[in-house]
Amino acid sequence: MSAAEARSSVVYGSGAAGVVDESSRRSLRLTPSTNTRALVLDRLCSSLSAISEHFGVRLSECEDPQFLRYKIGDFFVAHQDGNTGLLRLDTEQRRVSTVIFLSRESDEPEPGAHCGGSLIFTNLRAKSEDAKFRVVADPGTLLAFRSETTHEVTPVTHGERHSIVSWYR
Repeated sequence: MSAAEARSSVVYGSGAAGVVDESSRRSLRLTPSTNTRALVLDRLCSSLSAISEHFGVRLSECEDPQFLRYKIGDFFVAHQDGNTGLLRLDTEQRRVSTVIFLSRESDEPEPGAHCGGSLIFTNLRAKSEDAKFRVVADPGTLLAFRSETTHEVTPVTHGERHSIVSWYR
């Protein structure tokens, strides 16, 4: 991942094409080797039926994974990935989102880990401190959640955060 070519990540709004908007999202989308991309996509596709059964939704495909690097100061504001009924975009067909954690999060700076860059889920209906839930996961963990779930990545304050994201339709 460290040697992969990188470009700015995009966000999707009312148009079909994504745009770079560093007020909403700042991270780098990496281009790993063809073999790495194919291996990850194959593993995600082989999990499709289990994910479909777990969430009780009919799924037919998995999007190409995005390999991401968040450097110091990088973030992604609270958002949903799809299935909200608010937009008429291709991304609206997303039913289940996935994150594969590749780096370790730490509360204190230490070698090989990042601080900040937390994945936070928000329950917009809650009126208390219980409205936000921080996920801390070991590298290699795959986390799946419904695509209409509000989530964000807080700014990285130390090190680099690496992850792979994808979506089932």
